[in-house]
Amino acid sequence: MDFGGTKIEAAAVDETGRFRARVRGPNPGDYVTSLIAVRKLVEHVENVVGEKGTVGIGHPGSVSPVTGLLRNANSTWLNGKPFQEHLEATLQRPVRLANDADCLALSEATDGAGAQDRVVFAAILGTGVGGGVVVDKQLISGRNRIGGEWGHTPLPWAANEEFPGPACWCGRLGCLETWISGTGFQNDYASDSGRTLKAEEIVERARKGELEAENALSRYVDRLARGLAVVCDLIDPDVIVLGGGMSNVPEITDRLTDNIGARVFSDSFGTPVMPAKWGDSSGVRGAAWLWPLE
Repeated sequence: MDFGGTKIEAAAVDETGRFRARVRGPNPGDYVTSLIAVRKLVEHVENVVGEKGTVGIGHPGSVSPVTGLLRNANSTWLNGKPFQEHLEATLQRPVRLANDADCLALSEATDGAGAQDRVVFAAILGTGVGGGVVVDKQLISGRNRIGGEWGHTPLPWAANEEFPGPACWCGRLGCLETWISGTGFQNDYASDSGRTLKAEEIVERARKGELEAENALSRYVDRLARGLAVVCDLIDPDVIVLGGGMSNVPEITDRLTDNIGARVFSDSFGTPVMPAKWGDSSGVRGAAWLWPLE
C-alpha cells in the first residue's frame, strides 16, 4: 500500500512483481477514517485475487525507534500516533512499514532502474522531498530510522540571496524540500515573476521561451544538483533514481549529470541519473517488497 497525503493505493503483487489487482481511493485526512479506508482497500484487492497476502505500507515520515510513534510526516495529523499498532489491529495481521521514499528506492533497486546496481539512491521530488538508500537490495533505514531523510538537510553552498531560506513545515529554515519540491519550484517562480502557476505550467512556459520560467528552471536544476552532489560525496551511489512529479521533466534529468559533476569532490563523474522505471507505481511496489520472498 502507498499511503499518500491525498490518496491511498492498494495493490496485490505476485512473486514476479506483476500486479494482480490495484485500487485507489482518497485519503480522508482524518486518522480514524483513514484506518478504515486502508482496511476497505485491502479487502477489495484480496477479494479480487481470492486470497490473503502480506501487507507492506509506504507512508510519510518515520516510526520513532524510542516511542514507536509516527513522526516527521508532512501529513502532520499522523504524527504522534502508534500507526503500525493501529494498522495491525485494524487488519488483524502483521504489517511492515517504511517511509514512502524508502519504498521507491527498494522498488527501483529490486526490479527497476537500479536493478543491476549495488548502491541505489532514490529521491521523491513531489509536493515534498524524500530520499532512500538501498545497498545490495537491502534498505538502509539506520539506527534512528532516518536514513535518506535528505529533504530536511540544508541547501548546500547557499548564495547570500538564498540564506536563510524559506520556512519549512518542520520548523526549520532553508530545508532542501523548500527549494526542490514541486511547491518550492512554484514558489521560486512566483517570487520572481509575481505569477502563481502550477509546476507543469511553468515548465511549459520555459519551453516556449519565457525568461522568468527559464530562469526558475535553471535555478531548480542547480539547487537539485547541489543537493545530489552532497549525496554523491557521502555514499557515491551507482545510480540516482528520481520519482515524483518533477522527475517527469526531461529538461531537469537531462541536465543533472553535468551539474552534479561540477560540484562533486572528484575529477570525474559518471553516475547516471534516471527517472523511476515504475513511475508512480514504484511506491506501492516497494511496499510489497518489504516482505522479501523467502
